[in-house]
Amino acid sequence: MASVASLRIAAPEDVRPAAESLLKLTADRADFRVATCHNIAVKEPMVDACGAILATEVFGWTTTEGDRWWKSPRLALDSPLPSACRYESEPFWCNSDGIRSPTANPFLDAIDLSNFEQRALAHAAIVVPVHLPFGQVGAVSFTPRDPAVRDLGALFDLHGDLLGLYARTFIAGYVRIMCRAQRLPAGSRLSKREVECLRWAAIGKTDYEISLIMERSRATVRFHIHNASLKLDAVNRSQTVFKAAQLGYIGLNS
Repeated sequence: MASVASLRIAAPEDVRPAAESLLKLTADRADFRVATCHNIAVKEPMVDACGAILATEVFGWTTTEGDRWWKSPRLALDSPLPSACRYESEPFWCNSDGIRSPTANPFLDAIDLSNFEQRALAHAAIVVPVHLPFGQVGAVSFTPRDPAVRDLGALFDLHGDLLGLYARTFIAGYVRIMCRAQRLPAGSRLSKREVECLRWAAIGKTDYEISLIMERSRATVRFHIHNASLKLDAVNRSQTVFKAAQLGYIGLNS
């Protein structure tokens, strides 16, 4: 699709044109304000190749206190929007009455929506979670400019999937090009025994307990976990387990 191609980012110089294309493609479908975030865990705003903040330079957010959502220290922890992004991978829409996703999600039902507008900095929004490698979560929200528009059901049914495609393409490309910090050594590959040891370690088993379960010596268990830590450039057991989970070798909730 030509429209999606305009959102792809292959170099820092592509960031601003891609952001402008996202804004135009959104405007072609509805009168939304667009807010983009490449990592809901940090306050660092998305920028173009020259360091200009996209929120103000492209997406039209002002520098007034109420508009500087990326400056809010409480947004990632207190707002229901990023909270929902941690539990949902598909686009959803929400207002003070609830969070609606394409399929039932009990985690979304449990999110506190009290004082929704003050905490979400929006009266209603279509939100696209963007789950990225290494556990990073980005998001793009589409908020109606008209504060009277609170029911987004029809707009979501009409445009939700397409907005999801646009948002994921833009955010994934931005992170790949603009966030180059090496989180893990390239080519890290754990053995079957190393993964098995870390799976037991992830649920709290000691080296002794793992040795009994696997019918190996405690020294062998320590050997495998130590080798895994070297491969993942981890400084201790906890970080080894965390990095293994980031790469999908183990599941922390399984």
